Parts: sequence; C-alpha cells; structure tokens
Amino acid sequence: MDKESQILGMIQRNPFISQREIADELDLARPAVSGYIASLIKSGKIKGRAYILPEPKGVTCIGGAHLDRKATCRETIQYETSNPVTMAETCGGVVRNISENLGRLGAIVSLISMVGNDKEGEWVIKNTGKYGVDTSQIHKDKKQATGTYTAILDKNGNMAVAVADMNIYEQMTVPFIMQKWQHIAESSLVVLDTNLPEQTLFYLTERCKLENIPVIVDPVSTIKSKKLMKSLSGIHSILPNKEEAEVIAGMEIHGLDHCKEAARKIHGLGVKNVIITLGSQGVFASSGQEAVHLAAFPVRTVDVTGAGDAFAAGYLFGLSKKMEFVQSCQYGLALASLTLQTGLSVYPHLTAERMTKLVEENECISI
Repeated sequence: MDKESQILGMIQRNPFISQREIADELDLARPAVSGYIASLIKSGKIKGRAYILPEPKGVTCIGGAHLDRKATCRETIQYETSNPVTMAETCGGVVRNISENLGRLGAIVSLISMVGNDKEGEWVIKNTGKYGVDTSQIHKDKKQATGTYTAILDKNGNMAVAVADMNIYEQMTVPFIMQKWQHIAESSLVVLDTNLPEQTLFYLTERCKLENIPVIVDPVSTIKSKKLMKSLSGIHSILPNKEEAEVIAGMEIHGLDHCKEAARKIHGLGVKNVIITLGSQGVFASSGQEAVHLAAFPVRTVDVTGAGDAFAAGYLFGLSKKMEFVQSCQYGLALASLTLQTGLSVYPHLTAERMTKLVEENECISI
C-alpha cells in the first residue's frame, strides 16, 4: 500500500489525527505528510481542514411509492361475475420496490416520491425506511391520496389484469424535481420509473446526461412506456419486458431474432444497454458490443408480481459494485428467482450473501 493510501486509511479511522502523529506512525517528515494531505484534498478524497470525508454516493430512485393490493383467485377466473379471492396488501411502486431490495442488500439508497397525507402514506414511508432506504425526500401531499395498484391474479399466480390510481404522481413536476436536485446531484446512479409525468422524465434524463449521472429506466407498463419516446437519448440502461420493448422499438417481438432487432432499434434511440425481460425464458441483454440470451434460474413460481423490480435491483446492485454487464444481469436473475418464490413483492429474507451464493450455484447459461 502506498503512503497516500496509508494516510487516507489513518484519517478514515481517526479524522482528528494530527499530521505529527501520522508522520511518527509512518516514519515520515511532517512536511511530507502535509504534501500527501494536500494531494488527497485536491483529488477530493478528503474535504479540506479537519479531514472531513465526502459522503459516499448512493443510488437515488425516483418514481412511484404506493399501496399494492393483490387479489388471487381461488379457482379459474370467471368473467362478468364475482370471483372468490385471497386479498393481500403490501407496499408497492416500481422504484419503491427497487429501493427496498437495494436497502436489504446493504446499498446506500434513497427514494424520491410523493404520497398522500394519510395513513396509507405513513405506512408506505415507515415500511420502506425500516429496510435502510432514505425516505427523507418523500413528499406528503395534502390534496391527493396515496396511490394504489390492484392486481387480479389467476389461481396460478399469473396476472390477469391490474388497475391503478396514480393521479398523485402528476404533482411530481419539474419544479418539484428542481427542489430535490441537490440530493440527486450526489447520486452514483439514478433510477426512474414512468409513473413520473412525461415532462419530468425528459428533464431528469437531460439534466443527468449533462451532469454525467447514469440513468436506469424501468418502463412500468406498455401504456406508460410511450412517455419515454422523447427521453431515451443518453440513458445508461433500460429494462422493458417484451410488450414494453415492442412499444419502444415500434415492432412486434416473436423470438430471439426479433429481440436482437428491437434492441438494435432501441440502441439507435440513444440507449447504451437494453435488457428485455422474458419471464420464464430469462432475459435478452445487449450492450451494443455484446448480446446474450440468459436463461432464468430454475424455480417454482408462487407469484410473478415484483419479479421485474427484483431483476432491476439485482442488476443495479451489480452496477454499483462495478461488475461486468452480463454478471450484473446474473445478479438480476438471481434476485428475480428469489422473489418469484414468495407471495410478496420483495423477498423477505434477502441478503447480499444469499443472492451471491445463488449466482455462484447457477452457472451463467447463454441460450
């Protein structure tokens, strides 16, 4: 270890250590220590006098945080009549789910969203923050109710239809985001979902591009995917499912050749990495330089809700750890497989060690 790294380590352990103490410990002259410290200040590794260390940058998630309701039919769905169901309520929202997954994995993560000034909003904030997510940037709106998402699942756990009341997110305007910019500017990665208004998505992607902050986008749904058409240039990664990719690429997808062509078209719109999630068929991932179809991990599916959000979180975890593109996708597949095995939107026993072990036990299979 070089002298500069040794000095930085000593300051991290004791920010009040004197230059004389450092010099004596490392058998250096005090002026030499002063020179090393000046170099550390210049490089941004310490902040001026008293050796104030910069806060580590984290992932900022911006978008939906609301109440998820899941109604699972006990028998085969009968349309135009009442169906007996089992009802469950959890916290939801694409980026909220992503942020909770990342918090459980020990990542530095914050959530910018909007909830109503009601008991549902309080519940969402409380049950997100307890997993290590910074919820200080969530705004309570006095005029709008907390958003709700209701999914109707068949007896096998597959979604039949979903309905959503997301009117509150129309208040997440450009001026609202500008008020949060000091926080956003300190991010290592920014994650967006399309619950945001179209103008807000455009502002965020353009400003992050100008300030060199990588942006990752989850399109959420086929309808909301249309909001992205003006905001794709400069995006680091986009994670659509097959139907969302069809909307963005403007073509139907039937098989891997079509996935490759859709990815090529989306790259042409300015996106660096395109990852098309294919459910039980895994993912098609393209970085422009390489394209690969990765198999899903073998699993007995209980409920598909939240699996896409889990994939995104696993992929982001890989990016935050500076992993290679394909390896980051493997972490996404691992986390998705864990989530598929639970009736909850976030796997309740998640740890980074458990996810890493699953990746190590499942060979990366390109098909």
